[in-house]
Amino acid sequence: MGRALVVLCLAMLLSSLATSSANVALPTLEQAFGASFGQVQWVVLAYLLAVTTLVVGAGRLGDLVGRRRLLVAGVGVFTAASALCAAAPGLPVLVAARAAQGVGAAIMMALTLALVAATVPASRTGSAMGLLGTTSAVGTALGPSLGGILIGVLGWRAIFLANIPPGLLALVIAHRHLPADRLQAGAVRPAFDIAGTAVLALTLGAYALAMTVGHGRVGPLGAGMLAGAVAGVVLFIAVEARARAPLVQAAMLREPVLRAGLATSALVSTVMMATLVVGPFHLSRALGLDPAQVGLVMSVGPAVVVLTGVPAGRIADRVGAGRLGLAGLTAMAAGALLLSLTPVRLGVVGYVVPVVVLTLGYGLFQTANNTAVMSGAHPDRRGVTSGLLNLSRNLGLVTGASVMGAVFAIGAGTTSTANTSPESVAAGTHLAFAVATALIAIALAIAMTAWRLHGRPTRRRRPPRRAVPPTAVDGTPRRFSNVTTREPPRG
Repeated sequence: MGRALVVLCLAMLLSSLATSSANVALPTLEQAFGASFGQVQWVVLAYLLAVTTLVVGAGRLGDLVGRRRLLVAGVGVFTAASALCAAAPGLPVLVAARAAQGVGAAIMMALTLALVAATVPASRTGSAMGLLGTTSAVGTALGPSLGGILIGVLGWRAIFLANIPPGLLALVIAHRHLPADRLQAGAVRPAFDIAGTAVLALTLGAYALAMTVGHGRVGPLGAGMLAGAVAGVVLFIAVEARARAPLVQAAMLREPVLRAGLATSALVSTVMMATLVVGPFHLSRALGLDPAQVGLVMSVGPAVVVLTGVPAGRIADRVGAGRLGLAGLTAMAAGALLLSLTPVRLGVVGYVVPVVVLTLGYGLFQTANNTAVMSGAHPDRRGVTSGLLNLSRNLGLVTGASVMGAVFAIGAGTTSTANTSPESVAAGTHLAFAVATALIAIALAIAMTAWRLHGRPTRRRRPPRRAVPPTAVDGTPRRFSNVTTREPPRG
């Protein structure tokens, strides 16, 4: 069990590192290839689009062909694509290799959570989810700093070469220690929903591009992509209604825990993206910190999540994921509300304390939500359930990067903060986190409703006691006795 869990942690770490480490390379890539920022940003967008559009299909494919087999293939694709990224002679090849790397990452993200049930006892599911959450946070936090060091010492190709040794290690351990796929010989397997997967991928791609290319401003191109995404949703519903083996069964989305888990995950991820988008501007423009100080303060949030993951998993195993999730959302609401009200005169402390409360709540919620959703997933659809859970998180991040940035700009009264007063920047921060507070309040209402309807444990009523005269040795009942026995349950 231990070595199998190591594989899952490596897969989670690699996908998280690849998401965050490439961002710091964009200025270097501009110089290396003589390209504009709009061109080199596709190094990040290609990876993001591949993960977002394919994660649900990858999860369902794992349910059909075997999760162990597909995870090994995904790690292999990711590792090979990392080598191709490092050897790319030009920007088009690098973008294509990053898209291939995103394909491998989508497989790893979708199947990592799905394989927990096959490697960890049910009583320790929460602890395992907490460990994976911690690993993901470590990768996200370590990516920018590790990428910056590698670029400064060895050049931009080193950030991709660094993925190869752990990728090869994960391949070896996965091949030897992951539990074998239990697919019945001769059993009729449902066909893979190619049409539904293609429509969903195109729909998600249109939405992700509309959110990222416009940078919060919906121009004609963005409006057209959003309209295409809406049309894609309608078409996807129609295709799934006719499919013999649909990618996403309608009955799944009627399950209270899954539906609430996906909705709250998207809302929470949108809020957390505000700390990454708005935080640097507030720290540098409103509080006057230099880049090194901004980076130090920005690392506080990921550090809190790292420290929270494993203890949160143990708490979830003991008190239940539902209660822990509600506690996490309550803490997030408190932290976001403080950020929307804290005056600039309180300085760094006035920013860090609410961020600690916010990210502490996020760590509790993320572990609890993953545990609740995956524990309730049907064994035959754990892959697609994990894919949907990852998709909701990615869509929240993509939406948050665009929407929360736009809200901040409205509050600050400008689209450029270069010559904006600290008071205006602080006003933008306050408005962004006021909206974030409202989003968390919506998430908390959804979670409480689902917990009341489905997640709250019910007390088993004890059967009534009645006096029964004990029998003697010869089987005749004795008179005068106070001995009682429980009436057996009826039915």
